[in-house]
Amino acid sequence: MTEKEKMLKGDHYNSRDPELLGMYHRARKLLLEYNTLDAELTVERERILSSLLGQVSKGVWIEAPFFCDYGENISIGANTFINTNCIFLDNNTISIGKNGLIAPYVQIYTATHPLKASERILEDENGSRYLTSTQPVTIGDNVWIGGNTVIFPGVVIGNNVTIGAGSVVTKNLPDNVLAFGNPCKIVKQL
Repeated sequence: MTEKEKMLKGDHYNSRDPELLGMYHRARKLLLEYNTLDAELTVERERILSSLLGQVSKGVWIEAPFFCDYGENISIGANTFINTNCIFLDNNTISIGKNGLIAPYVQIYTATHPLKASERILEDENGSRYLTSTQPVTIGDNVWIGGNTVIFPGVVIGNNVTIGAGSVVTKNLPDNVLAFGNPCKIVKQL
């Protein structure tokens, strides 16, 4: 099994594997091009996003700068708007539904590490590396995520959900709720 296959399966993997590093460097080049491109060059922006992301549907708008690890593990549904300075660490899949509103500085993480340093840090003749595994993140349709929200690995957010700014989403959220806080909790049904 390749390190990429281990990564997407959720097993521990070597993030410095040559195939993964190649994917990472490819994404960095595309992100540099995208993040420095004139916003009026919409056809070119769409071309770059189509090359970078696994799936980008019609009407998706991503404000620059935008950051991700690989890009190819991200799928975004139609008419979703992603505001400036979002960070999507797509070591596993990140699936975002249609008609989403994602505010500035939203961070979506799929990578995780053992809590204990003695289990997290591996040392060998090449120095230290860190044990890493992943879990996918799924966000439904018609979701509004407020600015500076952090979404943890493995979280599933239902349809028609509103998440207040500054939230830390550590657990799944069902359809049709307003939730916010640290940790993020359901406040009411919508």
